[in-house]
Amino acid sequence: MRREFKEPGRPRPDLVIGREELFAGARDQLSRGGSVLVHGSAGIGKSTVLRALAAEYDETARTVLRCSATESESHLPFLALTDLLGLVVDEVSDQLPAPQRTALESALTGRGESTLQRDGLALRLAVLSTLRALAAKGPVLIVADDLQWLDPASVELLGFAARRLGEMPVRMLCAVRTSTDPHGHEQDRYLRASPPDTLALRVAPLSRTHVAELLENRGYTGLPRSTVRDIHRTSGGNPLFALELGRALADSPTPPRPGEPLPVPTSLRTLVLNRLDMLSAEARRTLLVASAGARPTVALLRAAGRENAEAETAQAVELGLLAPEREGPGVRFAHPLVSAALYAEATAQERRAAHAALSTAAVDPIERARHLALSTHGTDPQVAGQLGEAAAVARDRGAPSVAAELGLLSARHTPADATPGPDERRLQAAEDALTAGENDLGRDIAREVLSRATEPAERVRAWMVVIDAAGQSLAEVDAVYPQVLADAGDDPRLLGLVRYQLAWRALVLEGDFAQSREEAARAAELAGKAEDRRTELLALAFQAQAEILMGHPDAPMTIKRALKEPQDPQLACHHNGAGATRFRWLMMSDQLGEARATITSLLREVRRRGMVESEVHYVRFLAETELRSGHCGRALDLAREGYVLARDSGIGEGASAMLTSLAEAAGGDVERAQALAREAAERAEQDGDLMYLSRALGALGHARLVAGDAPGTVQSLRRVRELEDGLGVNDPARGRWHGDLAEALVRVGELAEAQDVIDVTRQQALRLGRESVLAVLDRAEALARAARGEQDAAVRQLTSAQDRLAKLGYGLEEARAAYALAGLRTLPQSLGLARPGGTPTSGPGSYDEASRLFRRCRALPWLKQVEEASVAPAPQQPAIAPSALDALAVLAATERQVAELVMEGATNREIAGRLYISVKTVEATLTRVYRKLGIRSRVDIVRLAAGHRTN
Repeated sequence: MRREFKEPGRPRPDLVIGREELFAGARDQLSRGGSVLVHGSAGIGKSTVLRALAAEYDETARTVLRCSATESESHLPFLALTDLLGLVVDEVSDQLPAPQRTALESALTGRGESTLQRDGLALRLAVLSTLRALAAKGPVLIVADDLQWLDPASVELLGFAARRLGEMPVRMLCAVRTSTDPHGHEQDRYLRASPPDTLALRVAPLSRTHVAELLENRGYTGLPRSTVRDIHRTSGGNPLFALELGRALADSPTPPRPGEPLPVPTSLRTLVLNRLDMLSAEARRTLLVASAGARPTVALLRAAGRENAEAETAQAVELGLLAPEREGPGVRFAHPLVSAALYAEATAQERRAAHAALSTAAVDPIERARHLALSTHGTDPQVAGQLGEAAAVARDRGAPSVAAELGLLSARHTPADATPGPDERRLQAAEDALTAGENDLGRDIAREVLSRATEPAERVRAWMVVIDAAGQSLAEVDAVYPQVLADAGDDPRLLGLVRYQLAWRALVLEGDFAQSREEAARAAELAGKAEDRRTELLALAFQAQAEILMGHPDAPMTIKRALKEPQDPQLACHHNGAGATRFRWLMMSDQLGEARATITSLLREVRRRGMVESEVHYVRFLAETELRSGHCGRALDLAREGYVLARDSGIGEGASAMLTSLAEAAGGDVERAQALAREAAERAEQDGDLMYLSRALGALGHARLVAGDAPGTVQSLRRVRELEDGLGVNDPARGRWHGDLAEALVRVGELAEAQDVIDVTRQQALRLGRESVLAVLDRAEALARAARGEQDAAVRQLTSAQDRLAKLGYGLEEARAAYALAGLRTLPQSLGLARPGGTPTSGPGSYDEASRLFRRCRALPWLKQVEEASVAPAPQQPAIAPSALDALAVLAATERQVAELVMEGATNREIAGRLYISVKTVEATLTRVYRKLGIRSRVDIVRLAAGHRTN
């Protein structure tokens, strides 16, 4: 009988967001029969993790014992012991010696006067004997939460037993509160109450992405990313604090403006500030000044008028409000929420006084301007000007997010009749927000300006922010284009901006390259007339990009025009600028070395400038460069980094998922690759983005090919072919899916369609000089030839393709050619024409070259395929009677190959693998063979091979 003291309810799945690594470590430990101690700060999610793990493993135990306690109960002796053993002691009490039974019953019932001092040994032995007796009947799981509040007597008894259980099947799953310091070792003293092999796991703060996911799952949807960023920063990644802040925002009638602190609910203020009353009034003022500063130091606090800052901060450290600073003179709060709550508790007058003091003490001009603004009421042109200058400094330093915050403060202090006006400053802040990757903030600012602006220039500029903030989701803003054209009127400068956006619309929503190229050319012309060099450069870069994908002969000339001086320094490194377009040209032209140097330089510059959106794109571009070069491990690391960055910023998530899928298929997990490709395809379909839909389906087809799903590959890539034909994509170097489709078609026996794909693509690649594409097509065609029985020609073509791919620097494609070549060379020479005694040209050793190349690339999924192929036992090769070969003359080439392999003893699956066709194709082919030869089964083919006649 399974006995258990159950805790009501089961954890909700959303409560364990972001704990994948911790769960993996805990599961591994528990599956080996070990014990786990999870620890971390208050509210970090220890109990949630504990309940989730217990829910997973309690079914594996015969007996589950649970206990928990609160601070108010920690003085009650044996309370935890009663929780653990109170319901099960009767089951084993008759097995305990009388002194132990008496001592334990006294402790559990409270009817006697049992104490550790009086009955210490008997009690200790009684607990140990009870656990041993329970474990003898089946596995025992002990779940203990909040060890820090367990009464000392129970902890002592539990520890005594845990240290002596030995190999008995008793596992402990415990949680304890420790400090926020990840380098602390408070958990060590609690390990003494656990078995010796217990694994201690720290529950770490959640990332910004996981905080966003948690808030959304709890119903706090629609929060701007800038607000989620502030929640993450203020909560320190603590899920309890984050949810409380989210609730306070949901309950607040007016959300905080950018730069303003978040509302801190009373529950959290009480939680983190209950020690403030022990501070002197002056020390509290000092901490308030510290909370208002960005990077407070003792010296800064003294300069701000806090003469006794050193002693007062030392007192705050002793009370746990400030963290001891091991290195440097900084003043650091024990938790970001302490600073936020302290600031929220202060009156408006106290806050302004703190900022006024810091506005004269701060050395950095950006900090001085910010504090000046927060200490000033109403409009003030001088303050507004200083803030505008500070925003420009932040922009130049590569801190566009700070520039956006300062710009909004500047607008708040700008009089309505000033030049530049408040809305002009707001639009600059919106553009800075876009640069920083805070698209929702930029969009909201622009919408606010549109609600009152009447000047065409301001309205069009605001519309540009709204459209840019939509990213790839242009369908969401499709209805605004007529209004934007109306606002632009006949002003060539404004029309140039609008036509540039219409070029993007034609590409993303309509999938019309010709129209998008035409709109971009018109935009460049209009911008040139208006002497708007920035828009002209953007339009020329876009025109060149469209021409590249179309295979248009003017592409190189348009790139040169886009690269001519004068250049806009920021635009020169923008992901839609000429530098990025040139990178794409280099990649498609097989100039991998120069492409890598170009994108590395661009990435370095956008990081220096804080251009988050461009960084997302460039990390992905660099990953693609490494992938093409066959550096699969490096590509996978970069792709995963880019995917996290895309999710954190909400920019280019579909594109990053697509590239990460390709990287996973090359060097990581093939199942993960397929999931990411499906995610990318779903996003593209939701956005109505045909361009990235074709890329995502191309990635899905490739992942399916690596997984061995040739029919699935054909299904995905046939749709890609249809989409790109409709889009007018004529350059096969854009998606590079054509070779995969041809290879998959060969595997499923569709040789005619495979050859058609090869022929059509080869014609395009020859016209554009795409050497790597031609080599990959030759690799696919060699497989088709082998399937038709042209073994010698296939080997020659594969050898040539491998050599050319090696010279071009396409390491992974070179390795795939070597793998295909090894597969062909394990077949009999001149397959279909072998005579009795024919043998393979080589055995398992023929895969050595492919294995070496895949290992060099760190192409783990491919390497696994090679290793499986190389260790497969070679089939027996019985001699085939000449009469059997004569009988096969009536068969077609593929039918003859299949029949000969059956004669050699190969299974249908082995035949499918060796001929690169599906098992279903093998079965269908055998049916035709039976009919043509007048036989009934495989047995008859084997008899025919031996020279026997069939009835």
